[in-house]
Amino acid sequence: MAQANKAAAIQFTRGIDEPIIPDIRLTRSNDGRTGRALFVFEQPEIMAPETWASITGMLMIDEEGEISTREVNARFVNGQPSALEAIYVWKSEEDFERFMRFAKRYANCHGMGYSGN
Repeated sequence: MAQANKAAAIQFTRGIDEPIIPDIRLTRSNDGRTGRALFVFEQPEIMAPETWASITGMLMIDEEGEISTREVNARFVNGQPSALEAIYVWKSEEDFERFMRFAKRYANCHGMGYSGN
């Protein structure tokens, strides 16, 4: 189990925190039970040539443990990597609540504003 007071972080390779803060957009179904979060990382450090091949998915790590997704895609401009997009899908209200707890911790740890409940 993760330690209490551990900072919330996002990793593409286990053990290496991604310092670039993503733009995150949420969409939910009409009944609110399912939905997805789209993460867009512009020029993330993991896209450096020496680390690119080590991407295994996206891990969202905090004091409760980790949430993960394997849905990670690169965006290229003129043949050069420019961004990573990751999608986390939740399929229950419990999954959504867990994601939101992570999102609040991540925002707090990285000095981001947060609007929501």
